[in-house]
Amino acid sequence: MVLIFLSCSDIDDDYAIIDDNSNWTQKEFTMNYDGLERVYILYKPKNFSENAPLVMMLHGYSSNRNNILSYSQMNLIADRNGFMVCYPQGSITPLTGQTHWNANLQMSDVNDIGFLSNLVSTIQQQYKTSKENVFVSGMSNGGFMSYTLGCEKSDIFKAVASITGTMSGYDWQNCSPAYKIPVLQMSGTNDLTVPWDGTMNTALGWGGAPHILEVMEFWSDINNCIEDEIINFPDVDKTDYSTVSLTKKKGGSYDNEVWFYKVDGGGHDWPGAWGNQDINASEEIWKFFKKHLN
Repeated sequence: MVLIFLSCSDIDDDYAIIDDNSNWTQKEFTMNYDGLERVYILYKPKNFSENAPLVMMLHGYSSNRNNILSYSQMNLIADRNGFMVCYPQGSITPLTGQTHWNANLQMSDVNDIGFLSNLVSTIQQQYKTSKENVFVSGMSNGGFMSYTLGCEKSDIFKAVASITGTMSGYDWQNCSPAYKIPVLQMSGTNDLTVPWDGTMNTALGWGGAPHILEVMEFWSDINNCIEDEIINFPDVDKTDYSTVSLTKKKGGSYDNEVWFYKVDGGGHDWPGAWGNQDINASEEIWKFFKKHLN
């Protein structure tokens, strides 16, 4: 892997990544946004072509871009399907000294909505990725941020997938997306970090959303879904002490679906990487995004 660091200007200026070598598959870049140096990894599969989809992958609280790149294995799925993957790095909040995404939380004033939206625009300009097929997924705090982008930037992000995340208190109270977008959620019933029953501690703005089933109904109502399809996955690995069922909310006038994966007995996990082994979360994410390609 070749790591190349390139500086870019902030939001007030037009800029593009200078890329003289088109043969790379993975690179790390830096850019300046809103006075902060931000870092991200791009993965461009060998079968990449113009107008390919772009998938943004957001790490969890206190984690980093390399971790989610490693455990999600989304690059392998990109190789088979020809889409570009971006792994941005969250910033450190002085309040806790940890990396985070500011999903309308109360721990920092970092403009991650602007940064991630601007980053998408930059990638589209440089690599001619699709403007109609931009997707965002994340783990935990990255899932929170995915919802934030779905609420506030539905003109850019066409579908979101949250693994063990939920909506922040602010987002739950204020979410009013300009466009109807599909949503995927995956939650473990034994998740003690982001409890699926809505008992998330409200400190720093994390909590405030209700039971995850109510969150799913919220997005189902937005998309005018009128029917449920329930799929029970085979319990292929008895040693993980968990099973998975998928409820697909569908049939709406916008042709958008809301998929909810209940991991019965699951914790704060990325299925397929750790925790439940009956499904592969990354494969399910792309299956969902692929269904909603324009």
